[in-house]
Amino acid sequence: MITRHFIDVGSKRSARRVHYRRAGSGPPLVMVHQSPRSSAEYIPLIERWAEHFTIFAPDTPGFGDSQPLSHPKPECEDYADAVIAFLDALGFGQVAAYGFHSGAIILVTAARRAPERFSAIACGGYAIWTEAEKADFGAHYTPPFVPRPYGDHLAWLWGRILEQSWFFPWYRAEPGSRLGVAHADPQRVQPIVMECLSAGDSFSKGYAAVLRANRDIPDAGAPTPPVLISAYDGDPLKAHMARLGAVPPSWRIAPVETPAELEAEALAWLLAHPARAVDACGPLVDEGFLPVIAAGFDGLLHWKGVGDLFVHAPGSAGSAAPADMLAFDLPGHGLSDPWPEAPGGFGAITDWATVILEALMVLDARPSRVMGEGWGDALAADVARGLGAVHCPATRPAGRMADWRAHGLPDLTPDQAGTHLLKAWRMVRADTCFDPWFAPCAAHARPFDPADLAPEALAVRHLALMRATAAQPYLAACLAASLDCAA
Repeated sequence: MITRHFIDVGSKRSARRVHYRRAGSGPPLVMVHQSPRSSAEYIPLIERWAEHFTIFAPDTPGFGDSQPLSHPKPECEDYADAVIAFLDALGFGQVAAYGFHSGAIILVTAARRAPERFSAIACGGYAIWTEAEKADFGAHYTPPFVPRPYGDHLAWLWGRILEQSWFFPWYRAEPGSRLGVAHADPQRVQPIVMECLSAGDSFSKGYAAVLRANRDIPDAGAPTPPVLISAYDGDPLKAHMARLGAVPPSWRIAPVETPAELEAEALAWLLAHPARAVDACGPLVDEGFLPVIAAGFDGLLHWKGVGDLFVHAPGSAGSAAPADMLAFDLPGHGLSDPWPEAPGGFGAITDWATVILEALMVLDARPSRVMGEGWGDALAADVARGLGAVHCPATRPAGRMADWRAHGLPDLTPDQAGTHLLKAWRMVRADTCFDPWFAPCAAHARPFDPADLAPEALAVRHLALMRATAAQPYLAACLAASLDCAA
């Protein structure tokens, strides 16, 4: 089973929160993902390698759900130092490590700066950029990724991620830059786009750092762990293997034909150079993930905070809670696991309440007051009854139940053109100005703070809505419960 955790790295005065995945048993292995992804890209590999290692896969700074570095222009060395700081926070003196593309570049730099911290490193591709390539990438590859008022940054992002499978570099749409892995599958584009939305402008900063990185292969005789560099056919970095030059005698260069061969080479290398098994430190006390089994749900529920309980609205997340309250991301929302493929009886508000009550029991928390957000107030009332706690009624959205059932949330199924991203943006923008959001007119105008229409504020709510795969059944349960109460 893969579990998820947060840990603070660095000193108390400058701590940075890091999200990571953990699985398996045996000697420790750290896995560093490529940009602009997160540790989620390694889930299939983690599941296969967990029988050999205790795996720790962090989201690198600013990616996934890890906080960014404080530097305005971080370099590859800063990301390498962040890996070492992560090892320090976990209490590891030495680990084996695996990285793909950006992850490999970061790890090789980390090994040069602290070679004693690694028993071995396996790299899936390693780039040696020419000065001309660095200049070209610096000018074109990583423009700032800044939310725009009307969502045009979303159209750019979808096209950019889609066409990175068509051309390398993505912005050079010409015959000589074509890739053999071109596709137009929205299900393959969507997870990368979501990780870019989560990263925000860290997406461009982290990419730029590795594209500026220098060749960090140590000279013969310099201290270094054993390093494997491999790449497969179709990977643009396979051509870089001819650029590596002389490598230390403990290194191995192994070109292969397929991704499966690369995985086999990397696994054999890491098994041959294991680190000593040690126990990692414990979880944080103010944020984490709970294993919850209740009402057909069986997965990890993200929680944060302490105090009275906040229940978020459909399509929102626990991040909307006031700072002094405890909040969960409900199943299929925020960072929590989704409902199972066949949700069965999850249409009733009591199912959702049962999950929260079980989570509170696992967390050993018993809040005395429960407050809901929007339609989530219906769930808050049911949870309060189950706890015997005070329900603090919230203002529920305006509009008829029938209209909310028909129009309450847009269909956000990914499509080839990426229009689902813009649908979600238009909803959160309209929801700021009108109640209900789907009936914008003078009669439904609501007062608002202009700061709530700032693109950065809209981006937070947009990401929560895009992550909310179970928003529709949650809204249906809240509407049904509200209708029962009205009757």
